[in-house]
Amino acid sequence: MKDYEVYSSLKVPKNSRIIVRLDGRSFHKLAEDLNLVKPYDEDFYKVLCEVCKDLFSEFSASFAYAFSDEISLLLDSIPFEGRVEKINSVIASYAASSFVLHYNAQFKKPPSFDSRIIPVSDDDVVRYFKWRQDESWRNCVNSHGISYLKSKYSNSRANDKIKGMKLNEIHEFLFQNGINLNDIETYKKRGIGVYRKNKKVTGFNKKDNVNQTSQRSYVYTDWELPIFNEDFFKQIDVIS
Repeated sequence: MKDYEVYSSLKVPKNSRIIVRLDGRSFHKLAEDLNLVKPYDEDFYKVLCEVCKDLFSEFSASFAYAFSDEISLLLDSIPFEGRVEKINSVIASYAASSFVLHYNAQFKKPPSFDSRIIPVSDDDVVRYFKWRQDESWRNCVNSHGISYLKSKYSNSRANDKIKGMKLNEIHEFLFQNGINLNDIETYKKRGIGVYRKNKKVTGFNKKDNVNQTSQRSYVYTDWELPIFNEDFFKQIDVIS
């Protein structure tokens, strides 16, 4: 029967870096069940951040990025001998378990994530995360737009009004109604990043009887991400 496991031998290319992208499954329904605050629920984002940190540490990632119900995990060290089936299933299930563990709620339906793998080069890393951050901005504008309209009209009327509106038109519409998206929290516009930083640590060397300063790395959560570019990823040692 082992021969029937048709995808078990499928592996990612050797010596490649990969991004594993996770998307919450039917999280629009989950948002209704949990009565999340629209357009952004701070408690939800705090939990999503904890999930990112768990994934980052468990799978030795070099960078994690999240917005909405999406998480992208950059891996240099490929787990499970590169087996695609194993990577997708384990990381998605681990994310769902972490989400439940950190969320203090009674779920009507178990949350789950789907998972996909994207092999990347250094150049691809910058392009990929810039692409996802652009999507974070689009999500921000659209979420605020539909949320404002639904505060004034029925759901169907609000959906009709926003349909066909370009991003800059929604942005201007919100501004004309007293909502300046430039003033909202950075993470709502650009997402959340998790990566390693170094800090100076001073300790006493008993052998030499002197104070010594060394560098120690720690997992850092960035709620104030800049607009992604090559320099940013070089500064955090994700690309060379």
